[in-house]
Amino acid sequence: MTTYDSEERARLIEQYAAGPTRLRNAWDAVPPEARDWRPQPGEWSAREVVCHCGDAETNAAMRIRYLVAEPEPVIHGYDGDTWSRVLDYASHPPEAALATVDAVRANTAALLDRLPAEAWKRSGTHTESGPYGAEDWLRIYSKHLEEHATQIDDVLAAWQARG
Repeated sequence: MTTYDSEERARLIEQYAAGPTRLRNAWDAVPPEARDWRPQPGEWSAREVVCHCGDAETNAAMRIRYLVAEPEPVIHGYDGDTWSRVLDYASHPPEAALATVDAVRANTAALLDRLPAEAWKRSGTHTESGPYGAEDWLRIYSKHLEEHATQIDDVLAAWQARG
């Protein structure tokens, strides 16, 4: 389990709150004709990355709530590739996913700012990785959108490099 002092926690919460802007900037940089292009079979397009973020952030928002509010919470893992295929991210409207990211992050950032120190000591069990605490959640999700924005940047660079 991770342990952060209040300054590091505040920095990570700030990074978390800034994530939607970084994701939207990455998406906006992708020309419309490149948004559905996949670098390789089985890899996600920029649209699919954005749609994943909408669902992942919705899951993440519930995970932190379960961790801080429920006794002995079980955090369920899921397969992002399966969700992408079954939920047809390739046809999903990216603006709806981006709006979800914006709303969920704003709502959750407001919660994170109010959590007392003892809430950050709470933990549960993740179905895939075992012990999973509130600070583990913060470590993962403070950079989640940044990582996916970089993924979109990489897709764009590959699209541009193809000639």
